[in-house]
Amino acid sequence: MTIFLLIALGYLLGSIPFGVILTRLFGAGDLRQIGSGNIGATNVLRTGRKGLAAATLILDGAKGAVAVLLARHFVPELAEPGAMLAGAAAMIGHCYPVWLKFRGGKGVATLLGLSFALGWPIGLVFAAVWLGTVLLLRISSLGGMVGAVSAPVAALAFGYPAYALGLAGLAVIVLWRHRENIVRLRAGTEPRVGSKKQDNAA
Repeated sequence: MTIFLLIALGYLLGSIPFGVILTRLFGAGDLRQIGSGNIGATNVLRTGRKGLAAATLILDGAKGAVAVLLARHFVPELAEPGAMLAGAAAMIGHCYPVWLKFRGGKGVATLLGLSFALGWPIGLVFAAVWLGTVLLLRISSLGGMVGAVSAPVAALAFGYPAYALGLAGLAVIVLWRHRENIVRLRAGTEPRVGSKKQDNAA
């Protein structure tokens, strides 16, 4: 019964729309009416408030990490599956939050946070691939997707096979949430970081 409660808690934790809360709290407007309408840090950055964007990124990542750590603490006998399920619930909550009629973010930051909590080498590879791709190609959405796909690969490479399948499933969700970005990438119209067309990106 405890694991189901932790999954529910993970989902509700993941559902907290920190981007929406912070932009409203600090007078930056309704995030859902800005840029792409996404609730993540990339869209918060379009308000011109870099501090709010950084805070959103950290808090969205923390949702996944906290869910994993709570599961390990309260259900130690199910450490690996419990942590994976709770973290996955948090990411699903971020992508499909009950408070916003199930219209949430794309899950990259939350997946990064839970990856670090599952195993720091997994999170480190994820972060390095994500940032490296963005710095090299200047396409935020592509960096997030490639980083997400790298997580299950890193799990296998660094000896965390129990997490690989779950992370692969979450990476598929990230790709699905980026389906419009994928269409633009294939058409060569996906905006680059710093471009004037960036309002349509992730």
